[in-house]
Amino acid sequence: MFYDDPRNHGLKFSPFKALVAPRPIAWVSSQDPDGNLNLAPYSFFNAVADSPPMIMFAPNNPRMGGGRKDTLTNIEATNQFVVNLCQADLMHQMNTSSAHVDPNVDEFELAGLAPAPSINVKPPRIKEALAALECEFMFRTRLPSSHPKVENNVVFGKVVGVYIDDSIIDDGMVQMDKYRPLARLGYMDYTIVENVFAIDRPDHDLADYDKSGKK
Repeated sequence: MFYDDPRNHGLKFSPFKALVAPRPIAWVSSQDPDGNLNLAPYSFFNAVADSPPMIMFAPNNPRMGGGRKDTLTNIEATNQFVVNLCQADLMHQMNTSSAHVDPNVDEFELAGLAPAPSINVKPPRIKEALAALECEFMFRTRLPSSHPKVENNVVFGKVVGVYIDDSIIDDGMVQMDKYRPLARLGYMDYTIVENVFAIDRPDHDLADYDKSGKK
């Protein structure tokens, strides 16, 4: 099949997010200028640079007919946020925190999670999360939207602090079998990163060859 109009794919549900998968989950904690906390997950998220480390996530809200999420409002007001990484055993708390609730509702409390102090930013991280990225807000990019009531945004942040629970570090490396991060698929589907294998890049072997291609 082929389609070029996202409204006319002919399937039961749009397959776009099922194809671009798996996607890591940015479980973003932020706070407003008065210190009120907000916590929400976003699956349009990834790392975009390493030196310095930078991330992006997209705080969009198409299901509720548009408008900004509290996360974006808080970040633009305070210039700080934390990206908590969600492991498998926190999947239900993450899902609970995705509920659309009033701005005065504390999603930490709603999901039964504890805030833990950050080091370089004011918003707390999730105490139960095995990893978290403390971020400074860089800028927001407004993207085109095909729905008049939906605002599409991409937030870019610079990572200024990294928390990793010692329990998932072994031999100086993060061990995925202990970390087990949760990732988003399409529809209402998720996956857990458990099957891990390594593939060396071809240029790892170039030092063993001369310019003629012979050893």
